[in-house]
Amino acid sequence: MPYSQMKTAMPPLPVAGTEGCKIKLADGRELVDGIASWWSACHGYNHPHIVKAVEAQLHTMPHVMMAGLVHEQAATLAKRLSGITPPGLNHVFFSDSGSVAVEVALKIALQYWRNRGKPHKERFICFKDGYHGDTLGAMSVSDPEKSLHKAFRNSVIKQFVLDIPTDEYGFAEFDSLLAGVQGQVAGLIIEPLVQGAGGMRFHSVDVLAEIHRIAKKYQVLFIADEIATGFGRTGNMFAVNEAGIAPDILCLGKALTGGTMTLGATLVQDEIFDAFLNDNPDFAFMHGPTFMGNALACAAANASLDLFEREPRLKQVEQIEAQLRGALEPCRGMQDVVDVRIKGAIGVVQMDATKIDIQDLRKKFVDMGVWIRPFKDIIYLTPPFTITPQELKTLTDAIVRALKG
Repeated sequence: MPYSQMKTAMPPLPVAGTEGCKIKLADGRELVDGIASWWSACHGYNHPHIVKAVEAQLHTMPHVMMAGLVHEQAATLAKRLSGITPPGLNHVFFSDSGSVAVEVALKIALQYWRNRGKPHKERFICFKDGYHGDTLGAMSVSDPEKSLHKAFRNSVIKQFVLDIPTDEYGFAEFDSLLAGVQGQVAGLIIEPLVQGAGGMRFHSVDVLAEIHRIAKKYQVLFIADEIATGFGRTGNMFAVNEAGIAPDILCLGKALTGGTMTLGATLVQDEIFDAFLNDNPDFAFMHGPTFMGNALACAAANASLDLFEREPRLKQVEQIEAQLRGALEPCRGMQDVVDVRIKGAIGVVQMDATKIDIQDLRKKFVDMGVWIRPFKDIIYLTPPFTITPQELKTLTDAIVRALKG
């Protein structure tokens, strides 16, 4: 099981089915899902429009290799993604998952500079509490001590791991550091506005915009990892939109298919794509997952984008944010509560790390009929955007009850 010490972990709960915002257990119980399968099932489970699209595609063509071939679902999805993401991201590379989308982004950044005659730009700037996936390159740009990867901190390439600057002094240090290392650095990677699996930590729009400005000042490629934040989770379709910035490279995953099946995408600016165009075959980007651009996954993603166009998803996120704020802010004064954070369809109650019993809390929540899975020192909610006010109240009431003992 993922992220589990199998000797001491509680047995996993057998799931018989899902529907809407509910997980149906094999023993007949139903849990209101507050996590949306790691915040990917943005439209809830089994949405009929996505199910219909995948069923139709299955009968036409479940998959075909994308080396020398292309199909309508992938071509349409690439065009649509370029149309809704920040300006200039006109080239899309599909992969199997969010983690691989990050690997692709890192490789593109490295080879971009090699193709431009600057092979010494081969390290990355990343941030403490950051998390970008579990593959080797992604681990190297995640927090080496406080992420899930400390066991591998001596086995991955060493990067520049910094605190996210938040004030004038911090930004002066950040500017000075980039000035000194710009000849070594290929790119900077950040989860915009919300650091997810590193602890659901937030930073402001102004902070994000200033980090982007300084990165561009020193010709450091700006990589936005929106695998967790993309597709409305923070209140905008993409978190970078709120800061009014266009990344050089954008990574997508999770909610890309509405939580239906795995798919990743890495989008790049025209200038980056052009650096790979050359009569010399060594300038080509040498990466190709077997299932890249999978037709079933692309069909699901196109259907998910249909729902964002036809249904009021961002308005629903706004309503979720307001309800989370009203229900969880009173937790701030409770014993052992360190902080409460709300952003879009994300609600976080941070606890005193020495007082939180993760296993006990997880069991309590299941007994209350909700699927809430605390980790580290936080209890968090990232529900489907289609959740009803009553279902969301069931989730927030459960947190309040658990905190009261």
